[in-house]
Amino acid sequence: MKLPDAQPPIETQGTELKQPPHAAAGLRALQKSVAITSREMGLVRGAKLLLKVNQVDGFDCQSCAWPSPDFDRHVAEFCENGVKAVADEATTQKITREFFSEYSVAELAAKSDHWLGKQGRLTEPMVLRPGATHYAPIAWDEAFRLIAAELRALPSPDAATFYTSGRTSNEAAFLYQLFVRAFGTNNLPDCSNMCHESSGVALGETIGIGKGTVTLDDFEKADAIFIVGQNPGTNHPRMLSTLQSAKRRGARIVSINPLPEAGTNAFVNPQDLKNLTRIPGVMLGRGTALADLWLPVRIGGDMAFFQGLIKELIAREELHPGEVFDHVFIGEHTAGFEALIAHLRRVAWDDITRSSGLSREQIRSAAEIALQAKSVIVCWAMGLTQHKQAVGTIQEIVNFLLLRGNIGRPGAGVCPVRGHSNVQGDRTMGIFERPSAAFLDRLAREFWFSPPREHGLDVVDSIKAMHAGNVRVLVAMGGNFLSATPDTEFTAEALRRCALTAHVSTKLNRSHLITGRTALILPCLGRTEIDRQAGGEQFITVEDSMGIINSSRGSLEPASEFLLSEPALVARLASAVLGEKSPVDWLAMAGDYDRIRERIERVIPGFERFNDRVRIGPFYLPNGPRDSRTFTTPSGKAVFTTHTVERHELAPGQFVMMTIRTHDQFNTTIYGLDDRYRGVFNGRRVVFLNKDDIAARGLMQGQLVDLTSHFRGETRVAPSFMVAPYDIPRGCAATYFPEANVLVPIDSVAEGSNTPTSKYVVITLAASKDGVAAWNARKG
Repeated sequence: MKLPDAQPPIETQGTELKQPPHAAAGLRALQKSVAITSREMGLVRGAKLLLKVNQVDGFDCQSCAWPSPDFDRHVAEFCENGVKAVADEATTQKITREFFSEYSVAELAAKSDHWLGKQGRLTEPMVLRPGATHYAPIAWDEAFRLIAAELRALPSPDAATFYTSGRTSNEAAFLYQLFVRAFGTNNLPDCSNMCHESSGVALGETIGIGKGTVTLDDFEKADAIFIVGQNPGTNHPRMLSTLQSAKRRGARIVSINPLPEAGTNAFVNPQDLKNLTRIPGVMLGRGTALADLWLPVRIGGDMAFFQGLIKELIAREELHPGEVFDHVFIGEHTAGFEALIAHLRRVAWDDITRSSGLSREQIRSAAEIALQAKSVIVCWAMGLTQHKQAVGTIQEIVNFLLLRGNIGRPGAGVCPVRGHSNVQGDRTMGIFERPSAAFLDRLAREFWFSPPREHGLDVVDSIKAMHAGNVRVLVAMGGNFLSATPDTEFTAEALRRCALTAHVSTKLNRSHLITGRTALILPCLGRTEIDRQAGGEQFITVEDSMGIINSSRGSLEPASEFLLSEPALVARLASAVLGEKSPVDWLAMAGDYDRIRERIERVIPGFERFNDRVRIGPFYLPNGPRDSRTFTTPSGKAVFTTHTVERHELAPGQFVMMTIRTHDQFNTTIYGLDDRYRGVFNGRRVVFLNKDDIAARGLMQGQLVDLTSHFRGETRVAPSFMVAPYDIPRGCAATYFPEANVLVPIDSVAEGSNTPTSKYVVITLAASKDGVAAWNARKG
């Protein structure tokens, strides 16, 4: 079977379904880490490199943004998935010009994403010229002249869009947004648009800052931790040791997730194997039991759950006036309390239980844990942010915490857990299509130019503009734009309508194969590599999920002499495009990153004495709600908000599908073909269904089915997914991305954030006869 080139090929032969383990990590994680290190990096070379991961004098992991301790760090400050990320970048495999001579673009498009990534590091810039079948080498200067010519030929700067991945450093991101605005547009889409944009909007409107309000130290003081729509065992594994420590201290943990996950069930700490059996009361088999309560909420039912949770608190407050709510905090620091209480009193319990898929007894159990806790933290990830009502759902979390004063005090607060290492830093540095007037004013004063004031395009709007022919050039600073975005075939057609697509990358991916009329691959240094510039060896900085700035310095020799650092690449591109008219000395800043940090210090609040402070160690950015219960909302207070849960009635045979990652995956990077925490081996085209739904549909485990999504009368088809029974609520389904991204409609987005609703897609399924036939019939 062969799918269109934009989609990964169908590979279901040899896929096995087994019983998932009850606990995450442990000896199996150690074994996998050693095997990956030996295979990709060489055991000695790899071991030396791993001892530098997340160290104060080392480099920041390319994977998730979970923070490290400020100074007292473990010798091995990494997890199994961190090992995969480091090995993926530091692999000894390399792609040379001979590789591109051997394989045509069409031949590469027929390969799997896993195969593409395993070919090794990109080593020199490559160009795909109009009508060509193969990429060919191109000199850096010529590549920059080509981009400059295409950009200068546009009818308006707004006919270009400039994407950013969350791996980009603070220094590169600051230079990048400066270049884009000096060019004349605010078209700065980034991966935040597809992940935590809903968090930023929700928190900005209610507490005045689009970031979390807790630190690692708060987890040591929390009495209860709610983990919502998040799978830390796969997506943020180092978080498990934080949860283990909190659990041992006596904190209670509630997991709200449609799927049971090994990482919230139990954790076997690879660094503490000898001591596990000595911890009384918190053991489960060979691991530390984490979740005291698992609530299998229906997909999209989280808002209803939190409304039910708050209604339980209201009922208890009515029985014991003044003993449940923090009325002093509410009176001094919040607005909208009475409206929230009046609204939730009108919400019927039948609506809450129907929408959430949970019984009132289950919700009451969670409320009892919250009531017994003086300090509560709520963590969440993309399980909440990629729904139509994502913003409102997160604001219900804020309501829940504000009622008992659980923001701005030790052991309490909101904790959106970022999925990419510097996605939060990118936004801090100005990578945003809707910059504030204050930021633009500071940028104008510092660099003596007039930045554009009109709001630009985010990811979804950029795709639509490319598809309509209004955006003709895409420059992507990292990432895998095609595979990360929704509606794969629509996005592919949008890319093909561009005059130029240019991707800054370390590895080959599918975005290099679905291109504009001309395409460029621009290879850059990785985090693990030494960055030598005119001013000597350089370091970069990143911001983690908790607003902490860390330095990062590579120690490996670069994979190729032709690689540029991201700051150097941006500076040379800016010089080529803007020429002598620009008042900015781009090359001087790229030659010494201290000069970039000096300019950041003068433009972005919180970076005073940036160069001095970051050389001493990590430092925290200011956070008004956390530090002083200061809320920079229009009223100067934290805001209670009211929301009405939308009722979704499924037609017979319909399911709600969400996309998820495997354990052998980070975002769109496929490290391997297993998801051992869910019992899937040697395959990715799997759909998880409740066993009763499987039986009701007359299906069997292992059977192949075609998935069809339904949205406003439109249908999209993804063929040949293997049926896998799983403990998931009836009427719900889960599949892996990017294989299922083709099912996510471009127009199905979260209200207020424009984030694709990858966690809420209505589908039907049918036994697969010829997986491609369904696709061809629709296209025909």
